[in-house]
Amino acid sequence: MTFETLGLTPALLRAVGDMGLYAPTPIQAEAIPAVLKLADVWATAPTGSGKTLAFALPLLQHLLTSPRQTNFRRPVRVLVLVPTRELAVQVGDVLANLAYKLPQSLKVNTVFGGVSVNPQMMALRGGADIVVATPGRLLDLIDQNAVRLADVQHLVLDEADRLLDLGFADELQRVLALLPAQRQTLLFSATFAPEVEALAANMLHHPVRITVEAFEGHKPDITQRAIRVDEKNRTALLRHLITNNGWKQVLVFVATRYACEHVAGKLYKAGIYATPFHGEMSQGARQDVLSEFKAGRWDVVVTTDLASRGIDIAMLPVVVNYDLPRSATDYTHRIGRTGRAGAHGDAVSFVTAAALAHWKLIQKRESLELALEEIPGFEPTETPPPPSPGNGGVKGSRPSKKDKLRAAGAAGSNKPG
Repeated sequence: MTFETLGLTPALLRAVGDMGLYAPTPIQAEAIPAVLKLADVWATAPTGSGKTLAFALPLLQHLLTSPRQTNFRRPVRVLVLVPTRELAVQVGDVLANLAYKLPQSLKVNTVFGGVSVNPQMMALRGGADIVVATPGRLLDLIDQNAVRLADVQHLVLDEADRLLDLGFADELQRVLALLPAQRQTLLFSATFAPEVEALAANMLHHPVRITVEAFEGHKPDITQRAIRVDEKNRTALLRHLITNNGWKQVLVFVATRYACEHVAGKLYKAGIYATPFHGEMSQGARQDVLSEFKAGRWDVVVTTDLASRGIDIAMLPVVVNYDLPRSATDYTHRIGRTGRAGAHGDAVSFVTAAALAHWKLIQKRESLELALEEIPGFEPTETPPPPSPGNGGVKGSRPSKKDKLRAAGAAGSNKPG
């Protein structure tokens, strides 16, 4: 199959050809025709499978074939909502680069928090055809009359499961209330947790369900390892692995912002070029860290789950779970930062005695069978604590009482589209 068979216009075919792309990925092959037919789409596909182009190409075609009605102000016709600033920049860049190559002028604006709102307000003067936004900053701009959503024809939730969780639920409902009831809605994500499925279903009208599994031959080439280690020895073990393996580009996940600073500082003092990356840094500082990391100026970036989604670092060789993720879903997104675009990657998880039950649940939910390794010189001496009620701290697949109440409330409200 080629892009020519999917019904794209010659201008868009030239644009993807300029990107060196000639055959669509499985998610693109299924999603592009459905989006072109104006169907609502609920798509699940692995990290790095080409989801952005799967909605970007057909939506640009809709804009090309349905010119705006006024030349004085561009109404926002496509709204793409994303959970993080980094993903906003990445998606916005893809759309802007494609739009630049098209014969008809299309304006793409990307807005996110953590930076001054004034330049973004200035950029939106005269409107925009496409807005890529994080929900909080979008609402700020709406409150200041810099953006109107009354003309939106196509809504995309990228990393939809994250946008539908409790952290974004209130902001998302405020945005949905401002959108036309008649619109196309597209949900894209690598995973959908069971507790958000009811909310997702309530947003869509007879959706086309697309599920692309990572099958043999197309699975990311990631070697996964799990290493038993005492909690107090994790930083020393990390330093040992980096030094002995000659790792030059490592993304290390920790649980807290404090741990970002602490672990990065310890590594830097040991002569390893490491730097933190977390949400309390300014957007400019975060962009600088990512640019410098991609350019090879940092050997290690220590981060929270902030970087588990939407960060695309070509040929990133190693991901380390210094702290285990809270859920199996987050584990999938974390290790998905490596092994992209056909490259090989390594994903290493540190398992302390206190986190052993937690790790077993992640393994069960991810269908993993990894032997726990021990590294000479770092053999663990700590013993697991006695079992406690619950699920060991892993966010479970069974909805909580709060989840059930939230889902019931959503199901009882009027559908927004």
